[in-house]
Amino acid sequence: MRIAILKERAAGESRVAITPETVKKFAALGATLAVESGAGVAASIADADYKDAGAEIGAADKVVAGADIVLGVQAPDVALLKGANAGAMVAATFDPFMQKGRVEAYAKAGLEALSMEFMPRITRAQSMDVLSSQSNLAGYKAVLTAANIYGRAFPMMMTAAGTVSAARAFIMGVGVAGLQAIATAKRLGAQVSATDVRSATKEQIQSLGAKAIFVESVEGIEGEGSGGYATEMSDEYKAAQAELVSSHIAKQDIVITTALIPGRAAPVLITDAQIASMKPGSVIFDLAVAQGGNVEGSKPDEVVERHGVKIVGYSNTAGHLAADASALFSRNLFNFLSAFWDKEAGKVELDEEIGDAVRLTQGGKVVNERLQG
Repeated sequence: MRIAILKERAAGESRVAITPETVKKFAALGATLAVESGAGVAASIADADYKDAGAEIGAADKVVAGADIVLGVQAPDVALLKGANAGAMVAATFDPFMQKGRVEAYAKAGLEALSMEFMPRITRAQSMDVLSSQSNLAGYKAVLTAANIYGRAFPMMMTAAGTVSAARAFIMGVGVAGLQAIATAKRLGAQVSATDVRSATKEQIQSLGAKAIFVESVEGIEGEGSGGYATEMSDEYKAAQAELVSSHIAKQDIVITTALIPGRAAPVLITDAQIASMKPGSVIFDLAVAQGGNVEGSKPDEVVERHGVKIVGYSNTAGHLAADASALFSRNLFNFLSAFWDKEAGKVELDEEIGDAVRLTQGGKVVNERLQG
């Protein structure tokens, strides 16, 4: 099989879908690897590193020619894939709900689009889950960025000139990114608290040494949706949560918001009035800013100041740690494809559970039930 990897062309994308480590692993399965020249530069990987690992280096059209599989961080434009074999697999992130035109273009081109975002949240697919691996790094980077912008120290410091108080950090949304944000803020010495609509996360918060802030007045709401994601909450819960957050957020120095609902705009967790209640010099990092934002007034890749509070969020947070993000992403791709690798037949045969979950297009049609529904 021939596997092609193109340079990422999306604005601000610094990651790459393969590393020399995974080039060697795919080659050991019998694949031929072809990488577009310059694909890894932004992730600190030179063409020579790929070549030493056994990959071919060339221009985009030469790399794609005859490809059975194309790997990407973000799905490449269909026009770049003209030389690939009929029915070639393309494994990447597609943003399927928001980029339906791209999905339809893949179907029309006869390509088999495999959306890594749709990887099911099951035990055997954990090592294939790009959302988790990238969110882990994003949660870490969010805290570091907030600490850098914050004009004070994070840990309590006792000095001859007096005591410096520890920063108070509040994490809203305790998925993979939120848990890493809690752990990172704790390591930096902050007093950390966290909240989530899913009651099951309470023990996770406490296990990391943070204080759990939960709505106790509204009974019977778990907030647990399919695949471990949070669901849309009732108006009663939203009102109770807003009241709780408003009283708590006014005392915080750092707030990290992480809430996302697949296929929908990010829910607004912090309003302008709540921002106004915070102390001047406080910092909010909105990890959901690229999906509409959890914070009123946040803008991708800008530091917005409102009521003396600085609000920041990156459109591609994991991309700010390009080398590590690429290493994890490429391992996710290898773990995915190698699990279904048929060396003798010379092809990848996806099973029903994972294959049907991630496959968007096949045989000239859009076949994924989540998109058809």
